[in-house]
Amino acid sequence: MYGRDPWGGPLEINAADSATDDDRSRNLQDFDRAALSSRPLDETQQSWLLGPSGEQKKKKYVDLGCIIVSRKIFVWTVGTLLVSAFLAGFITLIVKTVPRHKHSHAPPDNYTLALHKALMFFNAQRSGKLPKHNNVSWRGNSCTHDGKSGDAILSDLSGGYYDAGDAIKFHFPMAFSMTMLSWSVIEYSAKYEAAGELNHVKDVIKWGTDYFLKTFNHTADSINRLASQVGSGDTSGGSTTPNDHYCWMRPEDIDYVRPVFDCSSCSDLAAEMAAALASASIVFKDNKAYSQKLVHGAKALFKFSREQRGRYSGGSTEAATFYNSTSYWDEFLWGGAWLYYATGNNSYLQLATTPGLAKHAGAFWGGPDYGVFSWDNKLTGAQVLLSRMRLFLSPGYPYEEILRTFHNQTSIIMCSYLPIFTTFNRTRGGLIQLNHGRPQPLQYVVNAAFLATLFSDYLDAADTPGWYCGPNFYSTDVLRDFAKTQIDYILGKNPRKMSYIVGFGNHYPKHVHHRGASIPKNKIKYNCKGGWKWRDTKNPNPNVINGAMVAGPDKHDGFRDVRTNYNYTEPTLAGNAGLVAALVALSGEKNVGIDKNTIFSAIPPMFPTPPPPPAPWRP
Repeated sequence: MYGRDPWGGPLEINAADSATDDDRSRNLQDFDRAALSSRPLDETQQSWLLGPSGEQKKKKYVDLGCIIVSRKIFVWTVGTLLVSAFLAGFITLIVKTVPRHKHSHAPPDNYTLALHKALMFFNAQRSGKLPKHNNVSWRGNSCTHDGKSGDAILSDLSGGYYDAGDAIKFHFPMAFSMTMLSWSVIEYSAKYEAAGELNHVKDVIKWGTDYFLKTFNHTADSINRLASQVGSGDTSGGSTTPNDHYCWMRPEDIDYVRPVFDCSSCSDLAAEMAAALASASIVFKDNKAYSQKLVHGAKALFKFSREQRGRYSGGSTEAATFYNSTSYWDEFLWGGAWLYYATGNNSYLQLATTPGLAKHAGAFWGGPDYGVFSWDNKLTGAQVLLSRMRLFLSPGYPYEEILRTFHNQTSIIMCSYLPIFTTFNRTRGGLIQLNHGRPQPLQYVVNAAFLATLFSDYLDAADTPGWYCGPNFYSTDVLRDFAKTQIDYILGKNPRKMSYIVGFGNHYPKHVHHRGASIPKNKIKYNCKGGWKWRDTKNPNPNVINGAMVAGPDKHDGFRDVRTNYNYTEPTLAGNAGLVAALVALSGEKNVGIDKNTIFSAIPPMFPTPPPPPAPWRP
């Protein structure tokens, strides 16, 4: 018989299923137990199938105010944080108690150490009322009445620098010294800053430029006279008149009359002073008022140099004796280049790139002194300076031809510095003889080392790996190596194992030809002849004139540490300026390089700015 399932399916009932209700109930219970044992039941199922089985354990919670969390999770979290804090504190305690090796900066290289010394020489050479921070204990105020004599053209010529071991202020080499220092700051200000000497060197330059502004009427647009020298050193004919050469006195004790020399036809001096002021105006470009004052003075001086032609030493026997200028054409090139960089005025560039000017300056002559950069001959420096423009600005027509010539000649000069060429002899110790064995060689050597390093850095900055000497290509590293060997010689790597910079190393000259350093500061005033005993004594100088680079050894690497022989032991302002420039160029990391752009800051764009694109077309 068939019945109907209430869910819609057929339900068959036959005799086999005619069991009693008890049997069916027993079978159903067995099925349910099997089902329950096969899979777990959730809480709702258990309560529905099995009925109430007693109170479940309630979970415990922690109320934190903003949230409610499980007590178990809370305890684990807090415990983990406490353990972590304990471990961190324990590790920190261990780290602090265990001795450590401090990682200090690498010690300064020899060039940087020598640079600190070399700049101190300028502090020792200061004339006038000294600043409180001069830091040379045996120096004091001196010659504060310079220019106040009745025959002086200017009433105040205190200040400036003494040239060498005497107390004369020669403006020609002094101006060259300030130009060299300014050039080195413009190119290597980052290296000066890294050495901690940037403010110091700028202070040294400003002491010189402040003085130069006193030597002429710097507020006028045109001038007709210029002070060229303060003090006298003429002892010709056996003269016993007290002066800065006959007497051996501390500058602080000078009581004799110091004459002022002036000139009305001194193109070389005026153009060199213009170069000093123009280059310094770039150094002090952040001080706009002072920079403009320097530029105005430089313009007036250069105009004077061009209009009143003549050598400053042509009319002065003293200048001709001590710092004779052979020509003023090189100063025209040099001064014109610096004025262009300082002003951006194309008229100065046109002048500096005039082929006739270069010819008169000796650019096409050659000769034994070609390539020797000094206080007298600025041609090589001007060629390097103008090659810089071609490398980085490439002004093109009408300047390209002469700038290419200057660049090629600079390359030839750099070739002449290399040992493989025989343009210049060398001592057995390796010192290049740029002055062909004549006395006082080091001032020329340091200038060459500066130019070689600078030109090498120019090429590196222009992504040029080297230059050609004939068919052979040389890396920029070769130039730098040349500069290093020459400066290392001066610092002590020479046959005598002697440093020629006072105060550097353990073995250096002790009898420097220098009045202030050789006379003790003992509250005793020694008169003109009274100081002779300090000049002639064989005892070392009582005062160490730190940083003074002496004149140097002879062509056989020989050196006599004798105070009376100035050809060995006298330092000079111009020599030390070249030394400072070479040292800063070689100091620190090579990858610092030059400042490519500061020198061009006053120059307007070489080429006109292209017009803006037209507005988009609209129908």
